[in-house]
Amino acid sequence: MLKRKTFWIIAVVLLLAAGMMLVKKKSQGNVVQAPASANASAANMQTAPVVLEFLPADIVEVSNTEVKKMLALSGALRAINQAAVKARVAGDITEVLVREGEAVQAGQVLIKMDTSDYLARQEQARGALAAAQGQLEIARLARDNNRALLDKSFISKNAFDNTNNQYAIALANVDSAKGALAVAQKALADTVIRAPISGMISNRMVQPGEKISPDNRLLDVVDLRLLEMEAPVPTQDIASIKIGQAVQLKIEGVSSAVDGKVVRINPATTAGSRSIMAYVQVANPDTILRAGMFGEAQLVVDKKSEVLTVPETAIQYEAEQAFVYAIENNVLQQKPVKLGLRGENQGKPVVEVLSGLAPQARIVKANLGRLRAGVAVKLIATTTTTTTTTTTTTTGKV
Repeated sequence: MLKRKTFWIIAVVLLLAAGMMLVKKKSQGNVVQAPASANASAANMQTAPVVLEFLPADIVEVSNTEVKKMLALSGALRAINQAAVKARVAGDITEVLVREGEAVQAGQVLIKMDTSDYLARQEQARGALAAAQGQLEIARLARDNNRALLDKSFISKNAFDNTNNQYAIALANVDSAKGALAVAQKALADTVIRAPISGMISNRMVQPGEKISPDNRLLDVVDLRLLEMEAPVPTQDIASIKIGQAVQLKIEGVSSAVDGKVVRINPATTAGSRSIMAYVQVANPDTILRAGMFGEAQLVVDKKSEVLTVPETAIQYEAEQAFVYAIENNVLQQKPVKLGLRGENQGKPVVEVLSGLAPQARIVKANLGRLRAGVAVKLIATTTTTTTTTTTTTTGKV
């Protein structure tokens, strides 16, 4: 019995040892296989081509366009033609026929005053004129009679001169009476206040029933058909501005740009600043713009037409050398370029290219960072194409 138990114990130990050796060999085999699989994956990655994918919006075709160098100005609009309507005579206001915002024409009646006092003065002046004219007629007859008597030597020369002087005095009195009547008529006419210019009422300072005195400010009239912006220009930029230069203005509250031009330049700097005032005139036939609106102007200080330009965002630098990424034969290339005038075209910043690119060259529009030259490039047309390409052949993507 003892021998039989010993035999089974030894058999079990041998079986356990054999099983452990078998498990160890299998795990060693797996460890050896793993590097082989990893090496195979790395080899596949090295052999797969790297393709950079771009959207159509990332690529632009270089062409000849116009480039403008702009100078930013700002200021408030004001009406060139505006008038303060003031009283010329004293009196009581009976009617005010307009309010703020109403359009008026030159000569239109705006305010009426009480005319009773001025009508009485006019009649008084007219009566004085009639009396003076009667005195003149008496003096004329006396002079004519004395001239006939003098010719017949019935009176002396001194007597005739006296009547002649009386006639001259009567004539002067008539002229004086005519002047007094004209003054009275003018005062009566001034009780009706008319618009001095065509435009719109901007301020109204009186109401019916108020008593006013001469030179009282009653209304303000502005003509909005022609506006002007007064803008300070730094002294270092004033040499770039000339009379007649075109200006584009962006006015607050107006969606589209407004055209203007420089019409005047102040000959002296503004006190307390190192700037010179330039005056930009803006036509406003539809009266869309209003006086007091704030505007930002873009003054064209330099312009070139039909020159090769690229977006400013496409320019990159390496050791102070400007370059762009161009696509030639579906391969990305780094192209050094020589730059010229910087400005904008249709509101977008562009740079003139003097050399390094040919017309119709395709370049990367935006600065996407450092890219590898010599890499194949593929243009993605649609989202579906992008998904298919990415899952099959492409390992790099921008």
